Amino acid sequence: MRLFSSESVTEGHPDKIADQISDAVLDAMLADDPASRVACETLVTTGMALLAGEITTETWVDLPTVVRDTLRDIGYVSSAYGIDAHTCAVISTLDKQSPDIAQGVDTGGAGDQGMMFGYACDETPELMPAPIVFAHRITRQLAELRHTGALPWLRPDGKSQVTLEYDDEGRPVRVHTVVVSTQHDPDVSQETIHEEVRRRVVAPVLPDDLFDADDCIFHINPTGRFEIGGPHGDAGLTGRKIIVDTYGGVGRHGGGAFSGKDATKVDRSAAYASRWAAKNVVASGAARRCEIQLAYAIGVVEPVSVFIDTFGTGVVPDRDIEAAVREVFRFSPAAITEALKLRDPIFRPTAAYGHFGRTPEQREVGGRTVQLFPWERTDQADALKSRLGL
Repeated sequence: MRLFSSESVTEGHPDKIADQISDAVLDAMLADDPASRVACETLVTTGMALLAGEITTETWVDLPTVVRDTLRDIGYVSSAYGIDAHTCAVISTLDKQSPDIAQGVDTGGAGDQGMMFGYACDETPELMPAPIVFAHRITRQLAELRHTGALPWLRPDGKSQVTLEYDDEGRPVRVHTVVVSTQHDPDVSQETIHEEVRRRVVAPVLPDDLFDADDCIFHINPTGRFEIGGPHGDAGLTGRKIIVDTYGGVGRHGGGAFSGKDATKVDRSAAYASRWAAKNVVASGAARRCEIQLAYAIGVVEPVSVFIDTFGTGVVPDRDIEAAVREVFRFSPAAITEALKLRDPIFRPTAAYGHFGRTPEQREVGGRTVQLFPWERTDQADALKSRLGL
């Protein structure tokens, strides 16, 4: 028996509040000035949101309104929750981007050095690791039941963790353990929380072929009470949930966070591009698992390295897959931005429940149609098949 666990957090978790505010600021600037350079960090704590970072833009954004609207959408509309969208303090210390960085980016180079990873596998229809997919399903269900009022005692903060058992071939065989911690009103009993979370949150979102409630270990609000949460329980910061944002600990991570950064920051754009390429490799049938590393130097247009590992699951040698990927995909920041339309205001929806494994969809923003999660397309799978002779 081999066990692997991944966690997710709800949109009301303090770190995720910070991510969503940072990306809401980014979207507001891109909507009017697609050339905006944005690196926005957010701190949230009891009764206050603080914005910091470096921004160069030709537009003006009402930052307090962006912050308050984001908090309101999440559900922080009462001082009893520790932060109230209507009354909280909003402080901004944003400054202009350094001209030393700008001179490298202006010529199409990367906004910083670093390495980024993309990953895909055939465990789920989303071509994602199953533990993180299932953990996100649980936290999304918590939010859905809260927003609709189906479980009116739920409050915005919450977490899930799912442990899967794998066989010797690396295939998931059953859900072994489920952990759910959810903030709640003070007048609801723990017995009610345990019963409703098992019956209405967990059971509806896990697959019958892997989940048996009678053969699964549950830990629901294991401390016994979770009334104080959100920014009142813990300060939240942009970029502290990078494993939740990506693959749940499966595969490697370059270390750079995503939220609040425009596409010149390869921490974000190259991570999206490497996921796009890795997903297409798996979708093409070239491998069951694929991890792609891209590495960049600040101000340099092309990546300094492209590395592909299929962990022995490739039907052709990894070097052949790498050659095909290099032919099909272009990994300069400008090429990634153009191919994935990363100057569009599409980022706030990424800031909760993962950047990957989502469904590409079109949405109207500011009178124009944009595509969300374009890096989740498998539109290059046939091109890879052709080049690999599959």
